[in-house]
Amino acid sequence: MPPGLPGAAGRRSTGIGGMVTTPRPITVLGRKVRETLRTSLYRNAAYLVLTSGLNSLSGFVFWAVAARIYPVEGVGLASAAISAMGLLALLSTLGMDYSLIRFLPGSGDRGNDILSSCLTLGGLVSVVLTVVFLAGIHWWSPALLRIQQNPVFFASFTLFALASVLKVFTERTFVAARRAGLALVQGLLFGLLRFVPLLALAPLFDVFGIFASWGIALSLAVAVGIPFLLPRVRPGYCPVPRLHLRAVGSMMRFSFANYAANIMWAIPVLGLPVLVVNRLGAEANAYFYVGWALGYLLVNIPVTVSLSLFAEGSNAGEHLARNIARSLKLLLLLVPVIAIFFLVGDEVLALFGSAYADNATSLLWVLAVSALPVGVNHTFFALRRIQGKMRDVVGLSVFITAGTMVGSYFLLPRLGIVGVGLGWLVPQAIAAAVVMPGLLRYRHGSAAEAVPQTESVYHQEPMAG
Repeated sequence: MPPGLPGAAGRRSTGIGGMVTTPRPITVLGRKVRETLRTSLYRNAAYLVLTSGLNSLSGFVFWAVAARIYPVEGVGLASAAISAMGLLALLSTLGMDYSLIRFLPGSGDRGNDILSSCLTLGGLVSVVLTVVFLAGIHWWSPALLRIQQNPVFFASFTLFALASVLKVFTERTFVAARRAGLALVQGLLFGLLRFVPLLALAPLFDVFGIFASWGIALSLAVAVGIPFLLPRVRPGYCPVPRLHLRAVGSMMRFSFANYAANIMWAIPVLGLPVLVVNRLGAEANAYFYVGWALGYLLVNIPVTVSLSLFAEGSNAGEHLARNIARSLKLLLLLVPVIAIFFLVGDEVLALFGSAYADNATSLLWVLAVSALPVGVNHTFFALRRIQGKMRDVVGLSVFITAGTMVGSYFLLPRLGIVGVGLGWLVPQAIAAAVVMPGLLRYRHGSAAEAVPQTESVYHQEPMAG
């Protein structure tokens, strides 16, 4: 077909003097990227992956700076305190963070009552759990006893733990509204602000300076997120503590199922370092921890993308089959990233020291490969959450966690830390092989078949005033 006639557009165009020009590859790529980002699933997935990546990068730099200007003991104790704060935040959500994604879309004016109730109840649970944790800290974490003994430390830890759970809820609200760009804004505030007090408090404190830097930035990010960013996705929202028992009570069955699944997924993250240090010693655990941390950066990408799929299905269930197909296509993008990990993973580990590259490279490779089955499993989890079939989510999570911990226990003495990687990869791969045929059938299903069949008490009962 001659250039310039209908149908030739998109292939070639006529330039000055009738010369045929071909669009530059960069121009074509840019156009395709813009077209892709017009799809809310891809756009929000991109924002969430970018948020996770930037937080990880800023966290890496944060600890690198802290290690240079604070004593080693201060870095160790502060990291333990921050880890404890993260665990308390996980326990304080009660699974309501996933309920926000599932039930806020289409909730209308009642959604603000749901949001306020989740923030209020999660905040109350956080304060109670934090007080209990600090009261018994001499039993489960004696090294952090000074937090209990100093009133300023005690109050700060309680406040920062509260901010942690509130940040989770605000981010999930942005995801539910398919406005993950606001989660990126809040994440950037947290990631950048923590460097200011880190430097300013160094001459005054050791442990508390690092911990306070983290907590102050976290609190400021929440202070911006709740009153200024939340109203952009929930018009008329007023950040006043309110508890509508029927609003949250109607979601609790769904919330607790997600709560159980979240705890299952947290067990390997929290438990594997303990298992390694007890079976192989502190030196092996150092190699494992660095390799695991780097590998989990890749593993976390499909986990994050599944949140975007979950939000899409909760907002527009009629397009669920199409969005599952799109999510599975996104997993293919992991293949070149995995290849990069194989090519330069040892060099990245060498930045921590040549011993880390010698001992943790194989572990890093195994974890990189595991990102593919993890992506399949979390796509399945998103589908089942949308459908309300939480028994499958909990059951598969229990299988993966049990397989990981038992497999790692027996493989560690035989294979070293790479045994943990295989203990993680094998149950993930088995689970993915089981659920993949169902996902492929759903992917090719009609839009009518893809409409979620979930009914919730929330939709059936009136809200309490």
